[in-house]
Amino acid sequence: MHSQIEENYLKAIFNLSVEEEGKAVSTSALARELDVQAASVTDMIKKLAVKGLIEYEKYQGVMLTARGRTVAVDIVRKHRIWEVFLSEKLGFNWSEVHDIAEQLEHIQSEELISRLDDFLGNPAFDPHGGPIPDKKGRLPDRNIVLLSSLPEKSETVVAGVKDDAKELLQYLEQVGLLIGARIRILERMAFDDSMVLESPSGKISISSKVADNLMVRPPKAE
Repeated sequence: MHSQIEENYLKAIFNLSVEEEGKAVSTSALARELDVQAASVTDMIKKLAVKGLIEYEKYQGVMLTARGRTVAVDIVRKHRIWEVFLSEKLGFNWSEVHDIAEQLEHIQSEELISRLDDFLGNPAFDPHGGPIPDKKGRLPDRNIVLLSSLPEKSETVVAGVKDDAKELLQYLEQVGLLIGARIRILERMAFDDSMVLESPSGKISISSKVADNLMVRPPKAE
């Protein structure tokens, strides 16, 4: 058994390591992700290291051990399956499900999660486009890039969000940039990298911060 705080740390390390393509996660990035003080992070990672859940070297960052990854993937799997259930079966929108799933992810029953997964048809992605690990901890392939990496005139499809902060999701909902939306980059502003897009809701402008958090399908080669 692990405490909820320990599970939250392991999940955060896993999510950040995926973003960093398997590289060690810095303690400062972990503090930002969890919105806690650096001293609290240092104390907790020492405890997790003693339990054999992470490897940590000062100034080198944090990495999950095989045992730590197993725990983290289990939490991520439960969280994302609950998000699908809340969205598809209970009608919550994508800006509401994260906070509720944060509470439900700590339920220990593997049988419950397995049955819930089967009930939902074993979804591969959550409402934000996040990949859902299968029962063996394997992540589905996801061919995506950030919108900010694409040049003008690119045509693509929204596939998910990097940051599932409620304010960002509500904004994307308002401007119609939901998963599956087809968009075209009409213009990139050299001054601040903001973009003008052609979207299902018409022509819209988005900031570079939004473009840095919007995941899309790579444009098809001509």
